[in-house]
This record gives sequence, C-alpha cells and structure tokens, in this order.
Amino acid sequence: MPPLDPDPAPAPAGSVRVDKWLWAARCFKTRSQATTACAAGHCRVDERVARPAQPVRPGCRVVVRTPGGERILEVVALGDKRGSAEEAAALFIDHTPPPEPRDPLERLLAQAPVFRREPGAGRPTKRDRRRLSRERNDR
Repeated sequence: MPPLDPDPAPAPAGSVRVDKWLWAARCFKTRSQATTACAAGHCRVDERVARPAQPVRPGCRVVVRTPGGERILEVVALGDKRGSAEEAAALFIDHTPPPEPRDPLERLLAQAPVFRREPGAGRPTKRDRRRLSRERNDR
C-alpha cells in the first residue's frame, strides 16, 4: 500500500468534495455523517463508488443512501457551506422516484379501531382485559 500523502492535491477549480457537497445539499445533518457514508461506500458519483474527497462538478449524477432512503441527485450548482433549505434545493435536481404506495391491507389495519379505556375509569373488568389482550395479540 503506498504511503498516504499528508497534503492531498486540492480539488480542481469548479469542483467541490462530494462529502462537503452532500452536507451543503442537506442530505446529511453533519459533515462527519456525510464523510462516514462516503467512506462506507453509500455514495456513488457517475456510477462509481465515491470516497469523501472525490470532486463533483455540475452535471454529475450522485446516488446516495441517506437515513431517509436512497436519493438520486443531479448536481446543478456547487456549494461548500451549509445554508438554508432554499439554498440547498438550488444545488441539485432530485431524480428520486416517488415512494411506493402502501399496501391497501396495511392501510386498513392502520385505521382499525383500537380498544381504548377512558383514563380514570377504574380497574378493567374481565371483559375489558380480554379485549385488550385480543388487541395486543392481533398486532
């Protein structure tokens, strides 16, 4: 393994480190999270796994796995400082497909009535306890 260069060459003019750009684009809350995600291989620039110091330029396609899911972004502008959400939205075009609609059965189960007792109603009766246990076992 070759020795590490203590002073890596700066990124070419008109480019920014991918970890800085992901942080400025608000894909991650902290720059260290962006760096960790790149180092773990969760970031690809133009279909290649990107290390944190890889430069990005306008026109690059960035695919990154964030805590909210995978995002597909096209770099439109460069930013190395974190700004407002409006400034971050101007840095990229989001090509992420919309999420899949939830299963209708799953939606019905989420809307199913839940057996509830009023607070301060006293000790549950045997019938109430059976209803409660039935509710807890069904889910």
